[in-house]
Amino acid sequence: MNNIILGLGTNLGNRWQNLQNALYYLRVFVGEIDQISPVYQTKALGFDGNDFLNAVVSIKTELSPAQALLQTQKIEKLLGRNSKSIDRQYSNRPIDIDILYYDDIILKTNDLQIPHAQIARRNFVLYPLVDIFPDFFHHELQKTHKELLTLSPDKNRPVKLNKALDKKPQIPYNFIAIEGNIGAGKTTFSKQFATDFNAKLVLERFEENPFLPKFYEDAKRYAFPLEMSFLADRYQQLSDDLAQYDLFKTSVVSDYYVFKSLIFSKVTLTDDEYALYRKIFNFMYKDLVKPDLYIYLYQNVERLLENIKKRGREYEKTIKGDYLTQIHEGYMNFIKTQKDLNVLILDISDIDFVQNPEYYHKMVQIILNHTANEQGLVIEKI
Repeated sequence: MNNIILGLGTNLGNRWQNLQNALYYLRVFVGEIDQISPVYQTKALGFDGNDFLNAVVSIKTELSPAQALLQTQKIEKLLGRNSKSIDRQYSNRPIDIDILYYDDIILKTNDLQIPHAQIARRNFVLYPLVDIFPDFFHHELQKTHKELLTLSPDKNRPVKLNKALDKKPQIPYNFIAIEGNIGAGKTTFSKQFATDFNAKLVLERFEENPFLPKFYEDAKRYAFPLEMSFLADRYQQLSDDLAQYDLFKTSVVSDYYVFKSLIFSKVTLTDDEYALYRKIFNFMYKDLVKPDLYIYLYQNVERLLENIKKRGREYEKTIKGDYLTQIHEGYMNFIKTQKDLNVLILDISDIDFVQNPEYYHKMVQIILNHTANEQGLVIEKI
């Protein structure tokens, strides 16, 4: 394992979240995060722009310097930076990731210089370096970081912030419910998302429902007992799991929410059955914790049928496209009526986030950056 030290900077958008997102991607694409400096706010250097937030991070990596450069450039692109400054002119940017050191090597190529050429002349780099590596010896300049800071020509004085970046990525919500049609990939996404962010995972126990195979064989006969059993189980599971505070988890991620009981029952039940079902639902629903963010994964019917076929569940073989269309319309009609619900719709109909992890990471970035608008509904196409 090699030790690489990176400088991070941002002055566009949600600057703090940009830094936190960069740490998430560095952990995914570069290596294990070792140390993170305090965050400093500093004036833009070399141009008239917004104030920057800057930090330094050290990472244990197996990548070579050239590989690390490619990965940091990929992260910059994922976080919205289209290219490096044109003609080497400084500019506002959502994120900037510079390789400062890579072990004790000295490297000079057309694309990369290690140690970074500007370390001794940038206080927004020296201040955080002194915080975590005060006696680190710059093996080209033959001075420690403390010595370099006393000799720095930079007159800017960065301001240290009291808030610290999280070494492990955090979800900015206590409870996220991830929904979608049958075969949309909500469980697959929920599992990976919860793992990446150390969240408590709540999965729907649909495979334990004895009425489900019977329903697909005779929907009219088994619709009401199926929906009632699902409602009772969802209510009990969410009540139990959301009531238990987990000291080792920061958030809860569920691959369903009790709303889906209304959506599916509206499609499967008769009017009289649904009227009774709605009364029972309303009574139970008022006691449940509401999600801070409700995510709906949209897939078109053709992709849903392909996914259903791939997973090969025997009792799902009879599912038709018309039924999936009704379920989707039910979700949309319901979401449109929920004015106080923070809803994010991710249109993933043109991508495969399982086969192409970069699409998964784009979905994650949208979730981390999401803020509810006045209508409570945001739609993002991946």
